[in-house]
Amino acid sequence: MSKIYARSLAGKEIVTMGGTVLGDLENIILDPETGKLIDLLVKPDSELELARYRKEGKLILVPFSSVCALKDYIVVDEKRAER
Repeated sequence: MSKIYARSLAGKEIVTMGGTVLGDLENIILDPETGKLIDLLVKPDSELELARYRKEGKLILVPFSSVCALKDYIVVDEKRAER
């Protein structure tokens, strides 16, 4: 397994497996006690239906457990990413 550095993820576009653009990665939330990645903080795309997602201010929260792939984009499972 190759290493992925957090700084290389900054600003990456987040899309669902179906191709819907959720937005761009702003930050990552982790549990300081366990080190487990919890949520992605995403600056939502202007056309995204926000009611389907948990929010923190102007950002949406996407569970890290919904991430399927990290390459040119961050691909998430849409069903696990919604509320």
